[in-house]
Amino acid sequence: MARSTKSAMVLCMDVGFSMSNSAPGQESSFELARKVIQNCVQRQVFAETKDELGLVLFGTENTKNSLDSSGQYQNIYVHRHLMLPDFELLEDIQQKIHPGSKHADWLDALVVCMDLLQKETLGKKHERISIALLTDLQAHVCADQLDTIIANLQRAEIMLQFFLPFPVYLEEGDGEEDDGQLGIKRPRVSPQEGKGLTQEQKKGVKLVRQIMTSLDEQGGLEEVYTFSTAIERLSIFKRIERRPTAWPCQLTIGSTLSIRIVAYKAMTDEKVKKSWMVVDAQSHQKDDVKRDTIYCLNDDNETEVSRDDTIQGFRYGSDIVPFSKVDQEQMKYKCDGKCFAVLGFTKQNLIQRHQFMGTQVLKVFPPKDDEHAAIALSALIRALEELRMAAVVRYTYDRRSSPQVGAAFPCIKDKYECLIYVQLPFMEDLRLFSFPSLENNRKFAALEKRLSAVDSLIDSMMLLDEQDGETVDIFKVNHMANPQFQRLFQCLQHRALNPNSPLPPMQSWLKAALERPQVLATRCHVPLQELKLQFPLKEVVRKKEQKTCADVFGHRNEEEPDAKRAKEEKEEEFNLQEISQAITAVGSLNPAKDFCMLIQQKTVPFAQVCQQLTLRIEQLLSNKSIAYYMKSIDCIQAFKEESIKVANAELYNSYLHSLKRSISDRGLQEFWNLLVQTDRIKLISMAEVEGSSVLPQEAAQFMTTEENTEAAATEDAGDVDDLLELM
Repeated sequence: MARSTKSAMVLCMDVGFSMSNSAPGQESSFELARKVIQNCVQRQVFAETKDELGLVLFGTENTKNSLDSSGQYQNIYVHRHLMLPDFELLEDIQQKIHPGSKHADWLDALVVCMDLLQKETLGKKHERISIALLTDLQAHVCADQLDTIIANLQRAEIMLQFFLPFPVYLEEGDGEEDDGQLGIKRPRVSPQEGKGLTQEQKKGVKLVRQIMTSLDEQGGLEEVYTFSTAIERLSIFKRIERRPTAWPCQLTIGSTLSIRIVAYKAMTDEKVKKSWMVVDAQSHQKDDVKRDTIYCLNDDNETEVSRDDTIQGFRYGSDIVPFSKVDQEQMKYKCDGKCFAVLGFTKQNLIQRHQFMGTQVLKVFPPKDDEHAAIALSALIRALEELRMAAVVRYTYDRRSSPQVGAAFPCIKDKYECLIYVQLPFMEDLRLFSFPSLENNRKFAALEKRLSAVDSLIDSMMLLDEQDGETVDIFKVNHMANPQFQRLFQCLQHRALNPNSPLPPMQSWLKAALERPQVLATRCHVPLQELKLQFPLKEVVRKKEQKTCADVFGHRNEEEPDAKRAKEEKEEEFNLQEISQAITAVGSLNPAKDFCMLIQQKTVPFAQVCQQLTLRIEQLLSNKSIAYYMKSIDCIQAFKEESIKVANAELYNSYLHSLKRSISDRGLQEFWNLLVQTDRIKLISMAEVEGSSVLPQEAAQFMTTEENTEAAATEDAGDVDDLLELM
């Protein structure tokens, strides 16, 4: 059976004498054409497709083609027959292709390319057969067989593209400077054209128009490109194409309803296909490097241990818990196999956009050959769309995979309808943070002028633009190439062709790919200046405290106030503890001090440290003794002081409310009496923290006023646990 490839293309490049001509300070047509074919080949190399490429040169000193006989088809050289593109072809283009000193008929070169395609695609299946002809149209052309050439192109279904130094436009007379009846728009300053077109170029343009309009009357000239346009478009490396792979499964609703489905990846996190590997530095061969892993005991002799005598261990605190291979197999989550089971339905607006996670999005269709499945799935999709509902689904790829919970949304288009599956987070995947409210905070109250300045900036930076009554996105991310891939491929290509030269700098278009569009930069200039005026920035310089000899050598003034001395001793104590060992969690020995240290270190979020402290308080209160009660009171006092310092009263006040409601149920009345006797412990009011919602009168009366007994009776005993989950 013949091997199937996607497409076959022959690159036909003019290397004749006229291609080397150029205006001062400008690249010649030969250099521009070579860049075009080089970019085309490198796109195919990194895309890793099965497309075949051939290369034909005309205008060469030598002649090499199958039609060379009786003095015909001279100065046409088949440099490479149809085969998969590789770095060898890129090296040939860069090093072995040079300008020639002859002229050759580009129509003869086109015939040679057609003959090459016909012979080397025989017996193979191709989706697309094409020829790309790059020339400046300066050579003399014999058009006697033009009609026959056009007929053969149409019969063989060969697509033709022209790449020229100048543009060819569809409408005659369209342009700044029209050249006769050719319809060529020539800019008034053009390095390729110089003073104008030669008679041969005018004749060549006429033939190009005749050929392309004969092949495609409507859009034929759309396949005629300039060298500069082609270089710009081909500078982006081609995306690695993936063949869609169907995932067949059964969509189940309950135990009685089952619908056959197939799912495809509509979006996924793309990775580079080829991975890095270790090779020998001299031979560059992977097989020349052998990797061997040896296990040794941590003793004086470094006794070697067989791999069979080792097992995996999991670090649990300061201990290591061993797990054998049998334990690991039993520990794995077992599932029956692939699954797409509907657990229930919910409103679409209840599934927030920020809850979408995972690395892929699936589109779910019915199988092509199952009419019953298509009807059933269509009914489900349309019902979900009509009710604005989504299905909550349990998804498992196969028996080796861990299950996921996701949402399946209805999607109805003109040509198809499907379900779109997106993974949803589990409890451990959520990161819940608590921040003080900005609504009642006078410090952050925004003035009308500032709000207006921000609104103007947002309006000026809108990425949607109105064109001819339609809304157009001027920053299409889905049409943007990944800069990481582009830079990687650029460096790989350069290193393969130039092993000893340094890597090239990043291309300018690649740097500008993720920059703000120039339209927005111009539009938002004035709003940005207004924003600077409304929000002036001032540099805050922290004054360094100057130490005296008494501070260094410890000779303190005996007349210093006790409060100041106590504060300095406390800071010194914390600093010493910080030097001796880093605090990573609120411990049970001195939880109040650990809590304060963690807040000062700022290595753990405030809400998480508060959660650790409240857990320690609950452990202490469960012992029900005076000593533990006093330690709990110290923790609550530290909780309040640090909450005031960071201006966060919500967590402390919520915990104190929950603690008071649970006193009677947990038998902690003795503890509460001790807490009431401590005058410093009460709710944090607005007078202490601006973001607090507690009035000073409420804070003063909180420790003495009894809570409503009926409300306390209806409250769940797990309020404290719920608060901890909230934090």
